[in-house]
Amino acid sequence: MTPLVLAANLGLSFAALAALCLSLNRHHAEVFDRKAERAAVLRLRAFGWGAIALSFFVAGLWEGWAFGPVQWIGALTGAALGLVLLLSYRPRYVAPAALAALAASALPLAVLAVAA
Repeated sequence: MTPLVLAANLGLSFAALAALCLSLNRHHAEVFDRKAERAAVLRLRAFGWGAIALSFFVAGLWEGWAFGPVQWIGALTGAALGLVLLLSYRPRYVAPAALAALAASALPLAVLAVAA
């Protein structure tokens, strides 16, 4: 189950970190050419922290609480690296990439839910 859990964690982590990143005015303006509204900032932050918590829960539940948090930190690190590179070279692709990562994490999560 490790590849499925890792794929789900990577997708959730990337989407969560992208949401947290886009909740900052500097990055939001860089991606969307306008400052973020207060309601949008709150929604992005709530989604970002919720997705990080969900990815931690997924890692711990399916990989065990001894190895799950280690895998979770690795997935967060990999997602952060990808996000930093994308923000540096193609900031306009951050929002579509985050949506694609979230959609791509849905399939492994569905498979894991059925297997449980």
